[in-house]
Amino acid sequence: MEINVLNQPFDQVASSALVVLVFEDAEGQSAAAADKATNGWVRELASSGELTGKLLDVALLARPAGLTSQRLLAVGAGKKDKFTSAELRKIAGAAVRFLKPKKCPDVALVLDSDLESAAMASAAVEGAILGNFEPDRHKSEKKNGAIDRFSLVASASPEMAAGVRRGRILAESQNFARELVTEPANLLTPTLLANRAKEMAAEFGLDCDILGPDRMKQLGMGALLGVAQGSAEPPALIVIRYQPENPSPQAVNLGLVGKGVTFDTGGISIKPADGMEKMKYDMAGSAAVLGAIRALAQLQPPIPVTAIVPTVENMPGSRAQRPGDIVTTLSGKTVEVLNTDAEGRLILSDALEYAKRIGCTHLVDAATLTGAIVVALGYINVGVFSSDQSFSGKLLASAKTEGEKMWPMPVDDEYKELLKSSFADMGNIGGRWGGAVSAAMFLKEFADPAPWIHLDIAGTAWLEEAKPFLAKGPSGVAVRTFVNLAMNWR
Repeated sequence: MEINVLNQPFDQVASSALVVLVFEDAEGQSAAAADKATNGWVRELASSGELTGKLLDVALLARPAGLTSQRLLAVGAGKKDKFTSAELRKIAGAAVRFLKPKKCPDVALVLDSDLESAAMASAAVEGAILGNFEPDRHKSEKKNGAIDRFSLVASASPEMAAGVRRGRILAESQNFARELVTEPANLLTPTLLANRAKEMAAEFGLDCDILGPDRMKQLGMGALLGVAQGSAEPPALIVIRYQPENPSPQAVNLGLVGKGVTFDTGGISIKPADGMEKMKYDMAGSAAVLGAIRALAQLQPPIPVTAIVPTVENMPGSRAQRPGDIVTTLSGKTVEVLNTDAEGRLILSDALEYAKRIGCTHLVDAATLTGAIVVALGYINVGVFSSDQSFSGKLLASAKTEGEKMWPMPVDDEYKELLKSSFADMGNIGGRWGGAVSAAMFLKEFADPAPWIHLDIAGTAWLEEAKPFLAKGPSGVAVRTFVNLAMNWR
């Protein structure tokens, strides 16, 4: 998608569609000017109740008198005093998705002068590019169309240009993550995911190291290898490093660890057939980590960042691990595998220990880890578990800035009791109650003593239904939060 900033009167903008914001409780500049140019169209809609200004309400006028553009799209922006970049991101995405089927090759969004900032420019561009994405790569016929050009009608300043650049990088990296999650398991095996990661790293000048089964065995990654042994597809551990030219004086190396199960049958503890096709999305954590470091390579944060992705296929083959098996992790701790469908925590245990060994000082993992987090938080919030309140405060602030909903969850020591095993140091499940917490407590055992955060994205990484601003399917959640965290490290 081509992105422009048009520094010209909006009534002279020649586009397929011109987008203006209409607030519930205030008269925005562009809405007032559009109303005047169209002989009161906006006010007429408001008085009739057809356009209330509520967030994402839309009304379309074809061939608007007084405007050069072919269409005028008024989009509700909610209450002015609550308006943030998160709302603008949604509006830009919703406008693009509304106009795509109407054969509008170019869209221009008018940004009121009091909203002109790098953050707003970035959000608008992000929303447009994210809204333009369709998970239809393997369809022979594309029905939803596409927007070729998106413009911001605003003053052309260095600040706006910087915002546009950041928005493009973030959105394209989030779409990179979404594209990976969209791929079916036959086209994205652990080896192919490693190849994609290596290609991306080479494109953006990042160091990349891929550990195969032999190296894992030498190191003693018994948990990761145990999960992988039921599949004909070999596992991989992907390590990608970003190193700033002038690093911050703080001795920090942020480790982003992403669960990369390219397909999860559940293993011997096999899942029900209904809905199993979606288990290609069990590598959404790895996609978020790879998308984030792709963006960071271009935005260049002041601290080193390392992405670590353990990737496997969890299959019930003749060599698959069985319930009751005991594995020795890289840390030396032993684990009784009580349920082979609790495989994500096993591969992450070795990845977290390895991250510490290669110098990561602060750890964040992202994983589609438990159905229990969906029971607790639904499909709205990411569950956040942390051993360090200051660290989690930074991440939650980043999430709020980026419009990604996340909610803190408990990690009380009492939950460790759920993981007791009679035959090993710990079991890999803790029973039915508090399942998301016991899973997080399992990971904490391998992250300690490093400051650590676990993001359970099982309920938010995949959209069961399309939103006005995003297509059905992978959301790319956590990419923007990770980038903000690293870019604004203090």
